[in-house]
Amino acid sequence: MAGETNQTPEQPHGLTRREAMLQLLRVGGVAAGAAGAAVWLSEHSFRPVPARQNKPPGPSHCFRSSTPTPHRCAGGEPRALVQRALEDLGGIRRFVSRQDVVVLKPNIAWDRTPEQAANTNPEVVAEVVRQCWQAGAKRVIVTDVSCNEPRRCFQRSGIQAAARAEGAEVILPDPELYREVDLGGVVLKSWPVFTPFLEADKIFNLPIAKHHGLVGVTLGMKNWYGILGGQRNRLHQQIHQSLVDLANFMLPTVTLLDGYRILIRNGPTGGNLEDVVLKKTMVAGTDPVALDAWAAKAWWNLDPEHLPYLQMAAARGLGTVDFDTLR
Repeated sequence: MAGETNQTPEQPHGLTRREAMLQLLRVGGVAAGAAGAAVWLSEHSFRPVPARQNKPPGPSHCFRSSTPTPHRCAGGEPRALVQRALEDLGGIRRFVSRQDVVVLKPNIAWDRTPEQAANTNPEVVAEVVRQCWQAGAKRVIVTDVSCNEPRRCFQRSGIQAAARAEGAEVILPDPELYREVDLGGVVLKSWPVFTPFLEADKIFNLPIAKHHGLVGVTLGMKNWYGILGGQRNRLHQQIHQSLVDLANFMLPTVTLLDGYRILIRNGPTGGNLEDVVLKKTMVAGTDPVALDAWAAKAWWNLDPEHLPYLQMAAARGLGTVDFDTLR
């Protein structure tokens, strides 16, 4: 994402995404600047293209692809799964450069424990933090806009303690830290966005795989609801289109889908341990559509035609639902 040298009249040569957006937000007032930031994000966010890897699957049962995603690692504990997934995608330094400001976006929406599988596994978050420091990141930020009371969510999920133990900066949602942004979507027009997501050089999407009563599943693309302030429940009236609008706005550097524990039903809040299945799996890559399509089919037997947002996202050029062609 950062470090691209494509020049436009608004982007001086060599300006990072964070620097460009800060400049846009300072010049011409907040409203005009935020609109410019949205345009810059949508036009200058690029997914890395994985190099070909011909090495056959090893004992970790990681299935490599010669094209972008999905990449699956099964078996092992959360930290080991993250390590193997990133290694097989080319290593953390393929995604993070020295002095980058990296924002990690786990799901910290609910006042639940890790065992209830409503939030991203804290050890997944901690390991990504550690990896980012190893790559020379300048700052590593962990944040989300929770649905339940944020302090309870950050604490009870275990993510706050795990991230801080690895030296990350944990930012809770704050009413003073939102900017009104023109998202340029069909449904999502002007909406308050949590500022850390506008000021990052690199953004890692760290969702957890869960059932969702309205959509069917909540995976990588649904996780972007957590960048928004305001009355997000209003978006449920056109939820599939809003998911595509968000995915078009937020192009992550990489997605690591936490499938260590899966909330197989009664999502997205869960609460009953009988609804949780231990899969010990990590699905990672740079095509958010393929990742969601793979997980929906593998764990809920849902084809893309049952998830309109996937077909809409593919039609918009955000990725492919035909994940089998990527193997």
